Amino acid sequence: MAVRSTSRGPTLGRLERPAITGVLVREIVNFSSYWRSSTFSSTVEPTIYLLAFGFGFGSLVSRVGNYDYVEFVGTGIVATAVLFSSAFPAMFGTFVKYKFQRTYDAILAAPVDTEELVTAEALWIATRTSVFGCVPMLVAFLFGLDPAWGMLAVPFIAFVSGFGWACFGISIAGFAKSFENFNYVVSAVLTPLFLVAGTFFPISELPEWAQILANLNPLYQCVELVRSAAFGWEGWIDLARLGVLVAFGLVMWRIAIHAMTRKLVD
Repeated sequence: MAVRSTSRGPTLGRLERPAITGVLVREIVNFSSYWRSSTFSSTVEPTIYLLAFGFGFGSLVSRVGNYDYVEFVGTGIVATAVLFSSAFPAMFGTFVKYKFQRTYDAILAAPVDTEELVTAEALWIATRTSVFGCVPMLVAFLFGLDPAWGMLAVPFIAFVSGFGWACFGISIAGFAKSFENFNYVVSAVLTPLFLVAGTFFPISELPEWAQILANLNPLYQCVELVRSAAFGWEGWIDLARLGVLVAFGLVMWRIAIHAMTRKLVD
């Protein structure tokens, strides 16, 4: 694989708005040509999970704690929608763009550096995620979930969480050498995190060591924030959860920039 160079190297702390805006506009225009398939894949699968678990297990388990099981799953599945609409598109989309389509070569020929490129890509994916992540909750309204004013914060929660997972996906794409490498990440990282996010069952039923690990899971923090938005805020606890998501996003953002700089810049 040939190394590429750009007239502008990484400029930590000097992100330029016109460059980011230009990349965002390109993504929006490009998205208009495939939004139907992207929207379908990012919303239908989490909705199927909601229907299958909500009404499948819901016929066996009527309540979890203080919640009806459909309400419990309907709020928790938002994190699944966030994961599906951020990490996966970021991994596969980024890899295709720099490896096969050479899209990033063309972008870096303009006055855009890798930091601005990664930032714009992550912001765009997070923006889409803030919309797609709300779909399972809207479906849950049809099956008994009561609306609440706090739910207006769910798009923001999905955006913050989606930004971190988008950067995670970009970083994986930056380090991967082939599509086959993604299998390790999906099987060994994303699937376990998905299963212990408190989406389908409370983590209080897990062993103590698993509960500690679950609290380090950004998906779990997203689930708990969404449930707080739906059923009542928990003050400083929710601020701490938001802090975890912000910290996760910032760390993954820098890792993603480093990974893509290795791929795209001499």
